[in-house]
Amino acid sequence: QVQLVESGGGLAQPGGSLRLSCAASGSIFSINTMGWHRQTPGKQRELVASITKGGSTNYADSVKGRFTISRDNAKNTVYLQMNSLKPEDTAVYYCNAIAVPTGGTYSRSYWGQGTQVTVSS
Repeated sequence: QVQLVESGGGLAQPGGSLRLSCAASGSIFSINTMGWHRQTPGKQRELVASITKGGSTNYADSVKGRFTISRDNAKNTVYLQMNSLKPEDTAVYYCNAIAVPTGGTYSRSYWGQGTQVTVSS
C-alpha cells in the first residue's frame, strides 16, 4: 500500500507564510499527479493545487499568485508554499497522490490524514 504523511501545518497570521510537505512511502511503483486539497466544516473538499510527474501545475483561482506547488520525484514528496495567507485559507489540508502500487496494474487515489492550517491574528 501507499501511505502519505503530511507535515507543516499550524497557525499563521494574515499575510504570513507556511510550507506544507507530504511524503509518500510504501509499495510504490509510480506516482503520477500529486496535489493538495482543503476542506472546511460543512463544505466539500476542494482542489488547491496539483502537479504532474512532469511538473505541470494547476491552481485554484483563489490561490493563484500566492501558493506554489512543487515536488521532488526522487523523494516522492510534494510541497505547498503558501504566502500572503488569508483567514479564508483556514482549513484542513489533505495531500493526494495518484499512484500505481507495486504489483498493481491501475493507478489509485491515495489521501493523507490531513493537517490543520489556521490563519488568524
